Amino acid sequence: MKKLMNLRPSRGMALLLGLLPFVLVAIFYIFASESRLAENPNDKLLPSLHSFSEAIDRMAFSPSKRTGENLFVEDTVSSLQRLGIGVSISAILALLMGIPLGLIPYIKTGLSPFVAAFSMVPPMAILPILFIVFGMGEMAKVALIVIGVTPLMVRDLQQRVLEIPAEQLIKAQTLGGSTWTIVVRIILPQMLPRLFDAVRLTLGTAWIFLISAEAIAATEGLGYRIFLVRRYLSMDVILPYVAWITFLAFVFDYALKTFTYKMFPWYTAGKDNK
Repeated sequence: MKKLMNLRPSRGMALLLGLLPFVLVAIFYIFASESRLAENPNDKLLPSLHSFSEAIDRMAFSPSKRTGENLFVEDTVSSLQRLGIGVSISAILALLMGIPLGLIPYIKTGLSPFVAAFSMVPPMAILPILFIVFGMGEMAKVALIVIGVTPLMVRDLQQRVLEIPAEQLIKAQTLGGSTWTIVVRIILPQMLPRLFDAVRLTLGTAWIFLISAEAIAATEGLGYRIFLVRRYLSMDVILPYVAWITFLAFVFDYALKTFTYKMFPWYTAGKDNK
């Protein structure tokens, strides 16, 4: 008899098991909503499915009566632009800083304590400073993402560089490789897939900073819309927006994971990536 830890579900069973929690949550919500609405038809905490459909149609498929624009599309595009710029800058900085911190002892000794200390600063605590320095525009929101995410990526890449077997570096130096050659030919190829992993792991954190910044100072964006309608207890708008943010995060995570598997097959060899 096989041990439980050695049993592997089939592809169909894996799909069923993955969908089961979502189905159970949906069923629970429907029963809870119908129960509350039966007692109070004006209850806004758990809207009916019909209320959701009306809100989605109003936000996503009907132009705004005030501006004539599609609010859902406008919010999504604005948020994705900020997120994309912030995460891209963070990834580039992580690559430029993480490799030297892990490879060159003088840089590690001089900057590693500072990076470690800076990573402990709560980014939300310095959000007012960012608004004072950069104003209430786009730069402050992007800066919050960069400040919140970059130190995490830097420390992760630094640790990955330190884990590279010393034999590889010694052999490269024995063959006459310079520091630059070693970085380009040995370190960088091994760090690129790890960088994509670091981006995947910090995307959730980046979303938190984005939504927080938009909630405080923005005129469009997913976070802005959620906090705008909260005063009206519009759960029929808030919950679909939260679900949409979750879906986007899942899609980005899956896309980065698939891209890494396709571009760096050696990195995922032997891993259970099914």
